[in-house]
Amino acid sequence: MISQANLLSALRRFWGYDTFLPLQEKIVRSLLDGHDTCAIMPTGGGKSLCYQLPAALLPDQTVVVISPLIALMQDQVAQLDRMGIPAACLNSFLKGTQQSQVIKKACTGGYRLLYLSPERLARKDTIDWLKRVPIALFAVDEAHCISQWGHEFRPDYLQLSRLRTQFPGKPISAFTASATQHVRHDIIAQLQLRDPHKYIASFHRRNLRYTVAQCTSEMQHELLVKALRAHSGESVIVYSPTIRRVGEIVSFLEQEGIAALPYHGKMEASARRTNQERWTSDEVRVLVGTIAFGLGINKAGVRAVIHLSLPKSIEHYYQEAGRAGRDGQPADSVLLWQKRDEGLLAHFIGQISDAQEKERAWQRYNAIKRFVESKVCRHRQTCGYFGENLKADSCHACDVCGATPDWFPKAAPAKSPAREVAAAARVPGSPAARQQPLPQIPAASQWERELREYLREWRQMAAREERVPAYVVMHDTSLEDLCRKQPRSVAELVHVHGFGERKTKKYGQQIVEALDRFRAGARVAIKPNILPTLARRWAAAAAGGRRS
Repeated sequence: MISQANLLSALRRFWGYDTFLPLQEKIVRSLLDGHDTCAIMPTGGGKSLCYQLPAALLPDQTVVVISPLIALMQDQVAQLDRMGIPAACLNSFLKGTQQSQVIKKACTGGYRLLYLSPERLARKDTIDWLKRVPIALFAVDEAHCISQWGHEFRPDYLQLSRLRTQFPGKPISAFTASATQHVRHDIIAQLQLRDPHKYIASFHRRNLRYTVAQCTSEMQHELLVKALRAHSGESVIVYSPTIRRVGEIVSFLEQEGIAALPYHGKMEASARRTNQERWTSDEVRVLVGTIAFGLGINKAGVRAVIHLSLPKSIEHYYQEAGRAGRDGQPADSVLLWQKRDEGLLAHFIGQISDAQEKERAWQRYNAIKRFVESKVCRHRQTCGYFGENLKADSCHACDVCGATPDWFPKAAPAKSPAREVAAAARVPGSPAARQQPLPQIPAASQWERELREYLREWRQMAAREERVPAYVVMHDTSLEDLCRKQPRSVAELVHVHGFGERKTKKYGQQIVEALDRFRAGARVAIKPNILPTLARRWAAAAAGGRRS
């Protein structure tokens, strides 16, 4: 039995955290005690730490992680390396000789964590050599993919039932961010979990403000621009329904003087990776992508997620919206849909040949339709869908309950006096609302804003040198805490959130020197403003159009 003091010591030494997030410690203990485990935790809830910490504490044993996301595997291995925890992943990007080296080292217990894709695990030769690895336990990430009732069913995940038959004595744990009660039961059955410990976190994202509106194409563009200008200088994800629309939206935003990057499946993998890294490092704050973007993205400070069409399901919407506000600070989830979206979703459902899958798709379609058309609190609807009952009548954080962003058009007041009073209590800025204020991010001073940008630039340069995403060098939450505490020595840096021993040793002196330069007057070079150039270009184009 590992004491709490030892757990907290490891948490501080490797991760630089002083406390666990909700449920983390219980799940860690469950895995260390050898129990099968099923954990449902929201995006940003700290799922990966739940199996990484036991791996760091189990000597000469390996936690095998099954994940469908190659980019996420690579990023997590890079982060673990910086924390001093030996880890590796096997994927198609490795050359044959590199794969052989990883397998050889894994068989001698050289890794605390080994990441595999479900496709890799399905190979017979993988099972053969994996039996020589000193396995502590299996951790199945994105476990909802094993359920045909789930929103992202992947047939390769069905092969994971072999884990129980091929490794009968090894504990199996399942992790996912979004699973209904039906899907949770299916995960347990498919993975053949034995008397599993179950941990289900609340689905209530209190810091998210849900705003939903049906609109015309023109109104959608207008509201998108207003939303992005309201979040100027902050990280935003814009979800587009199709690849073609991604390009159109990026071009439209450029005409409006808003820099944005595209991301979709038909881009070259290197171009996708570059755009993702430019966005994660805050070089460009707006990313426009299909729903393929965001899986495995570990960026805590996203201030808004904007959907420009109806999502395929409540699960999709909850997971995608949850990529905003992972740092616990207030964030916006905006859904601007058009009537034609219904026809597009219905068209895709019509292409499904399997009768049962088609029926499940229609159920998901009807659920998302009810969500956008209902006048019931958005938070109550999402929680209720996953089996959680919110008791409060009003969340004070969605458009139905009267809480909308300043840039969003206000609804007409209710006719009933009693309802008017209740609505007034929910409208930000009204006297009644001041009794229950919405959470706000404290306004930063000019000094703090300049320091934040300066440290972001340092982080971006460090990430480029090491060819890793910016958050691998330093999380947004760590950067914010660094700006607050402004340590003057490496010894003081260990008190900053997210700086464990290895990361402090690697980056400590560089960061202290960067802070000293800032105090001495160094600032981020001001980038040229493209708006005047664009304005001249538009004026010239308009003049040319009038002459023709």
